[in-house]
Amino acid sequence: MARAIALRSLDAAPRSRHQLGERLARKGVDPEVAERVLDRFTEVGLLDDAAYARMLVSSRRASRGLAPRALALELRRAGIADEIAAATLTALEDGPGETDEELAARLVRKRLRSMRGLDHEVALRRLVGMLARKGYSPALAARVAREILRSEGGTGHDVNED
Repeated sequence: MARAIALRSLDAAPRSRHQLGERLARKGVDPEVAERVLDRFTEVGLLDDAAYARMLVSSRRASRGLAPRALALELRRAGIADEIAAATLTALEDGPGETDEELAARLVRKRLRSMRGLDHEVALRRLVGMLARKGYSPALAARVAREILRSEGGTGHDVNED
């Protein structure tokens, strides 16, 4: 029964060992049986927290533009071990792809399109808030938002003023 529950759960969506263990516990599976199933699934490669962490980070970064701080929180929520999370985030920072600053700038430019006619300070506050909610540091968020507003939004009170 535990094996069938675990297979159905993994068939629906990738999961970490911790998430699958919680699912088995919610279904009333004996903890010892659940542990044996989790061990076996790990042994045969059906459960791989490192691969799950890489997939989660890649997916959340691409779809939601999350910064490493927010990604670390997502990994913690999924029950990924701190060592695996740290290695995954280090690989993200060292690997190819957009830097945090480039990604933040892309997010700001995208959001700026929907802010026509807003006061400069209101737009700045909203852009910084958006980046902060995605895990960017306040300093980086403010710097990127100011630079983009200055270069693409003009210097007056209206964001779209030339």
